[in-house]
Amino acid sequence: MSQRLLVVAGPLKELSFALPESEITVGRDPSNVFSINDPSLSRRHCVLIRNGDSYIIRDLGSRHGTLINGVAVEEAQLNHGDMISAGDSSFVLLLGDDDEQPSGEKVEFEDGAAQATAQLRLQDVLYLQPDRMLKELPENLRVLQNFNALLRIGGVVHSIRDLSELQARILELIFEVTPAERGAILLDVKDGRFSAAFARHRAEAETEPIRVSRTISNQVLEQKVAVLGSDIASSGQFGQVESLVRSKVRSLLCVPLVMFGKVTGCIYLDTTNAESRFDYDHLQLVAAIAGTSAIALENARRLQWLEEENRRLQTEINLEHNLVGESMRMKEVYKFLAQVAPSDSTVLIQGESGTGKEIAARAIHRNSPRGRKPFLAINCAAIPEGLLESELFGHERGSFTGAIAQKKGRLEVADGGTVFLDEIGELAPPLQVKLLRVLQEHEFERVGGTRPISVDIRVIAATNRDLEEAVKNKSFRSDLYYRLNVLSLTMPALRDHRDDILTLAGHFAAKCSRECNTKLKSISEEAMACLVRYDWPGNVRELENAIERALVLSLSDEIRPEDLPDSVLEKTAENDATARYHREVKNLKRQLIFTAWQESKGSYTETARILGLHVNYLHRLIRNLDLRDSLNSSTEASRLAPAKPKAIETLRRPGNVKRDPMHGPLQDSRQL
Repeated sequence: MSQRLLVVAGPLKELSFALPESEITVGRDPSNVFSINDPSLSRRHCVLIRNGDSYIIRDLGSRHGTLINGVAVEEAQLNHGDMISAGDSSFVLLLGDDDEQPSGEKVEFEDGAAQATAQLRLQDVLYLQPDRMLKELPENLRVLQNFNALLRIGGVVHSIRDLSELQARILELIFEVTPAERGAILLDVKDGRFSAAFARHRAEAETEPIRVSRTISNQVLEQKVAVLGSDIASSGQFGQVESLVRSKVRSLLCVPLVMFGKVTGCIYLDTTNAESRFDYDHLQLVAAIAGTSAIALENARRLQWLEEENRRLQTEINLEHNLVGESMRMKEVYKFLAQVAPSDSTVLIQGESGTGKEIAARAIHRNSPRGRKPFLAINCAAIPEGLLESELFGHERGSFTGAIAQKKGRLEVADGGTVFLDEIGELAPPLQVKLLRVLQEHEFERVGGTRPISVDIRVIAATNRDLEEAVKNKSFRSDLYYRLNVLSLTMPALRDHRDDILTLAGHFAAKCSRECNTKLKSISEEAMACLVRYDWPGNVRELENAIERALVLSLSDEIRPEDLPDSVLEKTAENDATARYHREVKNLKRQLIFTAWQESKGSYTETARILGLHVNYLHRLIRNLDLRDSLNSSTEASRLAPAKPKAIETLRRPGNVKRDPMHGPLQDSRQL
C-alpha cells in the first residue's frame, strides 16, 4: 500500500506527502508532523492514526473544527479519496494499491558529457516503414520476430487507459524482447526537462533509484534522435559519466516519444550485463515501440491530468460552500446532513433567508452516491411562471412562439444527479401538479410533448415560507408538501447560534481579503461585541456583507465599530454615545417614512416617490427599521408621526436634494 496526502488548498497547495507509520499530527505549531503556517488552524488541530491499511482522523478540540467531505467530525474512519478540511487547508487522502496502480522506482538525473555509439532518426526506423518491411521479412528472421512483438505491444498499449498501468506494461513488454535490466519512461516536457517519470527494474527485488543521464535525455529531446551506447566501459565519453560508472552500466538505449512532430517524452533502458548488450536491431525495435506508444501515453497522461484537475476544481468549489460553525445547533445540522446524504430520499430545507439552505443542499449532494453527477439549482421565485415550466421540463420544437428547437429541461439535464428547488413555496399551482408527478412516477413530459421522459434524480427543496400555513391557505398542495417533507431540516437563524458569529466573522474576513485583494485585518474586541449583540435579520449572508464592507472601508489595521454598518451599531450599550447618535438617526428615518406614508395614504410607490427612494430600497428600510406592522396600524403611525416635517416638502424638489441657503446641497435623500 502507498498512502499519501495530496494538498489541494492552503499554503502547501499542490504538494504531496507520504504518510509515515506513526501518528500524524496536523496544526500550525512546529512540533506537528505536518506543521502548516495557516492562522485558521489550531496549534494542534487534528491527528491521523494508522488503522490497518487506512487511517482514523480525530479532531483535537480545534477552534474551527475538522471536516470530512464537508461534514464536521470529532472522529471518523477515512477512505480513499476522502477530503480533509482543516482551516483554509484541504487534503485528499490517497490509498494506492500496488496491484491496482503499478508504482515505479525512483528516477534520478545526472549531468555529464556523453557521446552515443549510434543514433537513429525516426524516419529511418525500419518497423515504421511498410515498404521496407515487406522486403526484409522473408530474408531476416529476427526482423519477423521483432515485428510480431511490435504487433503484440501495439494491441496491448491501446487497450489501457490508466497511465501508471500503461507505463508498467510497456516496460514489461520491452523487458521481454530486449536485454534491458532497468527502464524508465519520462513524460511531460516543460522548459526542456521531463517533469514526470516512471521506472522499473526487471528484477522486482531491486529498489535502487534508476539514474538517467541528463545529457543523453536532453540530446534526445532536442535532436529527436534515438541514442545507443553499446559499450559504456570502453567508451571514453560514456565512461566519464559518473552515474553510469557508479551503476556499472554496460549498455544503454534512449529513444524519443514523438506525437505530431513534438517530443512528449522518452524511453530510457540500460543493462549491466556485459554478455548481453543492446545492438542496432534493439535500437530499431525500441524506437518503433516508442512510435507506437507515444499517442497512447500522451492520451493517458492528459486523461490523468484532466481527472486530477477535475478533482481539484471540484474541491475548490466544495470549499466555497462549506458550512462554518461549531455550536450545538450547527453540530445538529452536520449530523443530519451525514445521516441523510447516503439515501435518495427527498429533503425539505426550511429557514430564514441567508441561513445557508443551498450550502446545506450542496453538502448533501456532495456526500451522496450522486456526488459526481450534476447538481442543478433552480430559484422558483426568480423565473417567471411562463418560463419556469420550460426551464424545468423543457419544450418541443414549435410548442409555443419562439420555440425554434427542442430544449431539454433542467430535470432532464440533471438525470442521475440532484435538483435543488429554492423558494419552492413560490411554485405556481399548475407546476406543483407536474412536480408531484415527477416525485411519484419519476417521469414528465416536455412542454408540447406527448412522450413521457423518465429521469433518475434526487430532489432537495428549500423555502423560507411556512408551508404548513400555505397548505391551510390552499396556496400550496398538501400532497406535494407531504412528498417533499420526507426528511426535513430547519437551518438555524444566526441569532440562535451566536457562538458561531465570531468564527464566521473571522472566516469571512480571510475569504474577503483574498477575493478583494486587500490586507487581512483583525477584528477589535469592541467590534466583536457589536457583532455578537446584533440580531442579524439577514443571517449569515448579512454578516458576510457587513464584514466585506468593514474590510474595504477600514482605514486602520483592524476592523473598528465605526467600520460596521449603522444597523449593527444600534445594538451597542445604551450609554454609548455612538449608539445614541444612531438611535437619533434611526428615529428621524422612522419619522420621515411615517409622514410620507400618511401623505401617500398607504401607497409604497407614492411613499418612495415622496422620499426620492427606489421602492425596493424603501422596503429594505422598512424591514431594517421593523416598521411594517406599525405602518399597517394607523393609530401607531399617527402617534409616532404627529407633525409633518419640513424636510418632506424639501424632498419633493427636483433631484431630491435638501439645500441650505448659504452652503448649497447638504444631503441626498437616497442616503437615508
